[in-house]
Amino acid sequence: MRLRLHLLVLCLIILFVVYNMASYQHRQTALDVKSRPFETMTVSSRATVKVSERADASRIGFLPRGIVEHYSDMELKPLWLTKSVQSQRSTQNERCLIAIPAGINQKKSVDAIMKKFLPENFTAILFHYDGKVNEWNDLPWSKSVIHIAASNQTKWWFAKRFLHPSVVSMYAYIFLWDEDLEVDNFNPRRYLNIVKSEKLVISQPGLDPKLSEIHHPITVRKKAGSFHRRVSRANKECSREGPPCSGWVEGMAPVFSKSAWQCAWHLIQNDLVHGWGIDYKFGYCAQGDRTKNIGVVDSEFVVHRGVQTLGGSAMTKNTRAKNSNALRQKTAQGQQQTRVRAAGLDMRTKVRRKSRVELRDFQKRWERATREDRTWVDPFARRRKRRNRPAVD
Repeated sequence: MRLRLHLLVLCLIILFVVYNMASYQHRQTALDVKSRPFETMTVSSRATVKVSERADASRIGFLPRGIVEHYSDMELKPLWLTKSVQSQRSTQNERCLIAIPAGINQKKSVDAIMKKFLPENFTAILFHYDGKVNEWNDLPWSKSVIHIAASNQTKWWFAKRFLHPSVVSMYAYIFLWDEDLEVDNFNPRRYLNIVKSEKLVISQPGLDPKLSEIHHPITVRKKAGSFHRRVSRANKECSREGPPCSGWVEGMAPVFSKSAWQCAWHLIQNDLVHGWGIDYKFGYCAQGDRTKNIGVVDSEFVVHRGVQTLGGSAMTKNTRAKNSNALRQKTAQGQQQTRVRAAGLDMRTKVRRKSRVELRDFQKRWERATREDRTWVDPFARRRKRRNRPAVD
């Protein structure tokens, strides 16, 4: 009898302890649910989440898929709806984007570019590297474009930060131009018609050889034909195929299709702001054979004035030559003083020195990336080997 009584008491004690432990665990779980509702899950719910994660890895947080907006654009939105806005929205077809670094000293040339592009259903962005925005308000189109200001920043710095592919995905083509281009002989719509008909995913307008600053022969406008993809093999500098003789455009006036820009944006290095060297790698973003998908449009051409802006006053080659002649006419003492002042103020030299350093850094990064990525295959290496293979008798 006593044994049964002892067992009964022991069972009651065990039940009491188990009850208290269960009650404490329940209260603790309730507190966790209140403080961290998204982290508290049962074993079954965790298993369910793992299954759902495998089924839909693209889910954004705990948002339902229907509310997720993956893309944006650079269109200015009205604060209220008007009939003109409704009619404009209904008549809009394919839109394109032009983005230009704009200093106030190049106001005239930028104004001419905007007058060409805006009537052709283009969205425009001005990157004000001198920080001056209000000085553009007197132009009639100023309020219809986007102004972004950051002092002493380059075109590639702006592009990396404000032209993310998800933001510009609605635009069929992105024109990323310099400001020192004259467009008297350029029509954006005719240019795009040629680009589409020839399936050029990366392109640029040809340069007027008489008035432009020319760096590479492939950019020179050819009078025969509407476009070209390569420089003649007769040119001593272009005895072999590849950049900058074929499948290449220069960084001063590139035009990218949406798919090409998706790749090219990732090619731009966040900290290498001058962008030297990346145009030699544009071919890897050409969505296939760069010798076919990259070209220069000749019938719609521009003048590249070669204005130097960042780090110094805006001077073309002609201006620099005139200034040089004027200096020669000064006395020896005046020349010496001018050279001393120029040495202290010539920021252009420092800018170009940094550009060359960035070029070396970019080349090193590319080489390191190709070595470390064991799955990467150079799509153009096989073609180079085939061209270099000796002929067999």
